[in-house]
Amino acid sequence: MLPCSDRTSSEAIKPLKKPKTPDLDHKNSFKSIQAYLSLHHPRTWLILAVFFLQIVLLLMARSILASVPLARRHFPAPSTPAAAAANPLCTATVYVYDLPPILNTDLLRNCSELNPWVSACEAYSNNGFGREAAGLSGIVPDNLTHAWYWTDQFALEIIYHNRMVNYRCRTLEPESATAFYIPFYAGLAVGKYLWLNYTAEDRDRHCRTMVEWVRDQPHWNRSDGWDHFITMGRISWDFRRSKDTDWGSSCIFLPGMRNVTRLLIEKNPWDYFDVGVPYPTGFHPSTASDVATWQDFVRTRRRTTLYCFAGATRGFIKNDFRGVLLSQCYNDSESGSCRVVDCGGSKCANGSSAIMEAFLGSDFCLQPRGDSFTRRSIFDCMVAGSIPVFFWKRTAYNQYEWFLPGEPGSYSVFMDRNAVANGTSSIRGELEKISREEVGRMREKVIEYIPNVVYAKPGEGVVGIRDAFDVAVDGFIVSADGLRGPEAFVRVGASSRKKEAKDW
Repeated sequence: MLPCSDRTSSEAIKPLKKPKTPDLDHKNSFKSIQAYLSLHHPRTWLILAVFFLQIVLLLMARSILASVPLARRHFPAPSTPAAAAANPLCTATVYVYDLPPILNTDLLRNCSELNPWVSACEAYSNNGFGREAAGLSGIVPDNLTHAWYWTDQFALEIIYHNRMVNYRCRTLEPESATAFYIPFYAGLAVGKYLWLNYTAEDRDRHCRTMVEWVRDQPHWNRSDGWDHFITMGRISWDFRRSKDTDWGSSCIFLPGMRNVTRLLIEKNPWDYFDVGVPYPTGFHPSTASDVATWQDFVRTRRRTTLYCFAGATRGFIKNDFRGVLLSQCYNDSESGSCRVVDCGGSKCANGSSAIMEAFLGSDFCLQPRGDSFTRRSIFDCMVAGSIPVFFWKRTAYNQYEWFLPGEPGSYSVFMDRNAVANGTSSIRGELEKISREEVGRMREKVIEYIPNVVYAKPGEGVVGIRDAFDVAVDGFIVSADGLRGPEAFVRVGASSRKKEAKDW
């Protein structure tokens, strides 16, 4: 509110008169002379010079600060040492982020705390391969026992990280990178919090930290994450919690994760950014010769059993299909047509010599869904040269398209699970209809694809062999180096999804 005035309006708007310059009397003249002399005193000029110098320095500092981009830093930015010599065979390169240790290596150092019941240190030793396999003498060739380990099915993040830091197309110059790898151990970070009385905040803590850190990096903004990828060593559903009271973490749903491509042992077929990659098996070849020797071994192996099943019932599941398979296999074992490996409890954890013998001695191996739609046994079976029998298309056909033949019937058998469950179809009867010539062709296709589903032992991979790591990373780089949009990541066409939805 304007202040009140006791003047009349006419007085208020009168123009101000310019005051006259007063005449200088002797007193004023003396003061003027004093002021003039003070301005010309050396000390006065020194003070004024210092004052103006401070103003100039302040303006220069503000100009320099304005030219430097400001960014939040939760952690120190990754170091970028001088780049190694470029591989002339690489048309695209990957930059590996140097994450804070709490997001990967510190988790391994505290391996005894990753599992609330037992220590995981042995399982994740040897760069993620686990302890060397024992008890395989006489089962696998003596010159290949060095290639076998009891590898944990959740060790994917460690295996990929060790391979990425030695990747032939890795660059140490982020400015020239085609793609960016985030070596976050998402599965290990959430694993211990999936059980007991941990909160949703506990299950999300590590992933939130990772997302905040990565989004602070200057190269994230280049594509808002489109050219970034990560390995998540559990199934996709362990990272898709929608409510605090549900299972798992909400890592995939966090802001910033939407455009990141995720390599998982089981993907969500409806999410373009999920890529299903093979579970780790126990076979980790060191050379191309190891691979060729193993392929020859399983090719010439004498198989005396029609089919086998390694698994256990799930008593908490109504009409458990595994129970149906076990029952049929036990019945056929009397005639020698089926071999059973009952995996009740933890007898089959991370593989066993009994499982290997069953797969090596059988033409076919039954592969129902596991606790989720997929199971590691698929790849243990194929590495042994046995032909997988599926009952859900989502168990393999709509999961691992980059790694398996495009024609499912060329390497596997698909059976109607409802017909098997209600007794109108016999597993043994259906498999016996397949000719020996067709069995030979299917086995040869399985053997041909063994390199695609194993992870080689050397950090730099095996010369002359593209293993599962190479297939996965090369597949992503092709997408990252090409079209930047959802269509670059389509794994299954919409029409085929609609057609096959009833089978999932």
